[in-house]
Amino acid sequence: MSAPLIDPFQRAINYLRVSVTDRCDFRCVYCMSENMTFLPKKELLSLEELDRMCSTFVGLGVEKLRITGGEPLVRRDIMTFFGAMSRHLDSGALKELTLTTNGSQLERFAEQLHAAGVRRVNVSLDTLDEKKFADITRWGRLPQVLRGVDAAQKAGLRVKINAVALKGFNEDELISITEWCADRDIDLTWIEVMPMGDIGNEDRLGQYWKLSDLRTRLAEHYTLTELAERTGGPARYVRLEETGQKIGFITPLTHNFCESCNRVRLTCTGELYMCLGQEDMADLRAPLRNFPNDPAPLQEAIRSAIARKPKGHDFDYSRQSVDGRVTRHMSHTGG
Repeated sequence: MSAPLIDPFQRAINYLRVSVTDRCDFRCVYCMSENMTFLPKKELLSLEELDRMCSTFVGLGVEKLRITGGEPLVRRDIMTFFGAMSRHLDSGALKELTLTTNGSQLERFAEQLHAAGVRRVNVSLDTLDEKKFADITRWGRLPQVLRGVDAAQKAGLRVKINAVALKGFNEDELISITEWCADRDIDLTWIEVMPMGDIGNEDRLGQYWKLSDLRTRLAEHYTLTELAERTGGPARYVRLEETGQKIGFITPLTHNFCESCNRVRLTCTGELYMCLGQEDMADLRAPLRNFPNDPAPLQEAIRSAIARKPKGHDFDYSRQSVDGRVTRHMSHTGG
């Protein structure tokens, strides 16, 4: 059972994104509803179960583990889980342990994260305007996040900002956000808004800002040099020669990045999604809980799921409608 995880298209699956909670202290408009109904605690994997689950994946060749949510740092006692995962870094089996966060709790946890072996964090931040930030996050406060970014850098964590490109919202901040990141030696990745969740009054098509347009606007202010670098994720990178910083583009709509997909996503309830943009999933909680002392059923369930990994997603805005949309909220699968 030690053979690596290979999907039907001969892609090695060595990157696992793990949602440790569906809860969040923000309510970002493109991620979840304002009045969310969260899962009962008994449905969530315990921290011990998350340890067993992730350790099984590491034993099957997963080398990168990204912890997500909801907001992962609002999970009670989550630092004990990070501390437990650090043993796989020490053994060399795991090459990277990292997380994606809204930054609200970084001021509190940055030093502990570094002590557990985390060296990079992605912070979701779509605007530097305090009022706009409050509007798009509904409950968030920008100064708290900025203090978190400062604390992360002080603790020795490399910070990358993930910004969702939203037409009519942060178009006018393209250069100011770029300059803010450059001044702080922070990398920046722009993401196209994806058609996920029961979005109600949220107009995904109206929000959609093509990254090809964003990139053209950047090129009017900077010299862009293509980078061949890949970080195990879907981003494609350029360097801005004037600042030396790296800018990434995640383009699920204008450029399907699925051909090199090496990742799967585990929800906080033990559902494994082989593709962010497809509904198919595998229940790993059942073999985990039904066979607590026998790793084989869980390993077999993981291999069976990887054998169903599709070639790619079907997101499409090209016909002036939102096609390929999936009904679950982004927070359900942790991005």
